[in-house]
Amino acid sequence: MGFNDIFKSSFLENITSVSVLDMLLTIVLSFGIGLFIFLVYKKTYRGVMYSSSFGTTLIAITMITSIVILAVTSNVVLSLGMVGALSIVRFRTAIKDPLDLVFLFWAIGAGIILAAGMIPLAIIGSVCIGLILLLFVNRKTNSQPYMVVLNCENHDVEVQARDFLAKNVTRSIVKSKSAVKGAVELNIEVRLKEDDTDFIAVLSEMPGVASAVIVSYNGDYMG
Repeated sequence: MGFNDIFKSSFLENITSVSVLDMLLTIVLSFGIGLFIFLVYKKTYRGVMYSSSFGTTLIAITMITSIVILAVTSNVVLSLGMVGALSIVRFRTAIKDPLDLVFLFWAIGAGIILAAGMIPLAIIGSVCIGLILLLFVNRKTNSQPYMVVLNCENHDVEVQARDFLAKNVTRSIVKSKSAVKGAVELNIEVRLKEDDTDFIAVLSEMPGVASAVIVSYNGDYMG
C-alpha cells in the first residue's frame, strides 16, 4: 500500500457527522456549566479589582472547548489538524492569582468531559467542585494577616509604637523598615484580635507618630 492508497482508503471516508441535536445539546449544556463556573468565580473572587472579562472568558472557554472536542471526536482528519494547530498556540497572559488557573482548568476540563458524552460526570463534577471552592475559599478565619504601615519620627517613638502594637494584636512581625533623617517607616505584619482595628486610631494619635495605616494582605496584594 502506497502513500496515496492510505488517503484513498475507507478509513478516512468513514466520517461520522454530528447531528443538530448533539450540537444544540452540547452548546446549551456547555453554556450552563460555563455560567455556573462564572458565578462561582464571582462569589469566590478575593482580588483587589474584579474583572468581568475573565468571568466571561470562562464561559467562552467551556463552550469553545466542548465544540472543538465534539468536532474532533467525529472527524479523524480534523483531529489530526487540530493537534497541529493547537501545538503552535502560545498564551502570554500572566496569571496573577493561582486560583484563576484552577478556574481555567475547570472550564477546559468540563468542556472536554461534556463533549466526550459524559454529561452526568460533567454536571455532577462541576457542582462538587463549585461547592468545595465556595466552602473553602470564602471561609473566614481570625488568623487573616494584615499589614500595618507605620511612620515615626525617631527610634524611641518606634519602640513605643511597636510595644503598643504588640499588646493589641496576637502577633506582629516586622517585614521591612526604611529610615531617613527625621522619619522611620515600618511595614509590620499583624494578626488581629477578633478583627478589632480600633487600636490604629489610638496608635496614630501617639506623640511622634506621623501616620498609621492598616490594610488586608494575602501575600500577593494589599487591599
